[in-house]
Amino acid sequence: MSSLRYALIVDIVRSREVPDRAAAQTAVLDAFARAHDVVPLAIPLWATVGDEFQALADTLPAALWTATVGRLLLPDGLDVRVGIGRGETRDVAQDGDGPAIKDGSAWWAARDAIDEAHRRADRKESPWVRTWFLDGRVTDEATKTSGHDPSAAVVDAQLLVTDRMIDGMTSPQRSYVGSAALGRTQAQVAAEHGVTQPAVSQGLRRSGGTALLAALALLEEATR
Repeated sequence: MSSLRYALIVDIVRSREVPDRAAAQTAVLDAFARAHDVVPLAIPLWATVGDEFQALADTLPAALWTATVGRLLLPDGLDVRVGIGRGETRDVAQDGDGPAIKDGSAWWAARDAIDEAHRRADRKESPWVRTWFLDGRVTDEATKTSGHDPSAAVVDAQLLVTDRMIDGMTSPQRSYVGSAALGRTQAQVAAEHGVTQPAVSQGLRRSGGTALLAALALLEEATR
């Protein structure tokens, strides 16, 4: 069966430098599972091969929300790259008891998107890029990778800003924003992290987290 959806491909940044790759994979799955509890995906994140994961969303807001909040919830020293692709997706085979093997233009676009995020991060002027979106329904390869598709360009413009904001946050600030995105109050976030509520409030304001939370709230509302 084929349908228009949003595929997510996730991989661990600099995975070969991670001291405990098994623990890192568990941490990624846990972070995205916590995000899934708030904004459910059509298929939650699952591990595929090596340090790569996949997920499937019914809507673009759900995919964007998940990519952002999943990153925010990761432990200190661990980060992921996310490619999001819009297009057709279909099951082509069943791999044991796990999810069916996926195919279709959404997955091809997600693969191209994560490769593009990697290429942009390799440039000196944008090492903080972690997330990219491509529309698999666009058949012109030059258009897909150049960012000249108008709808994709709007999404990627926002992702560039979001990635830069997250890159500028300290580890505690990221964690505050991630917890708040899950619906925790500032008092609850403070209790979770062993700090005061004013410290959380100050961290959110100084990091730009308050603005990011407002953007995430709009995305979450769009998924309902």
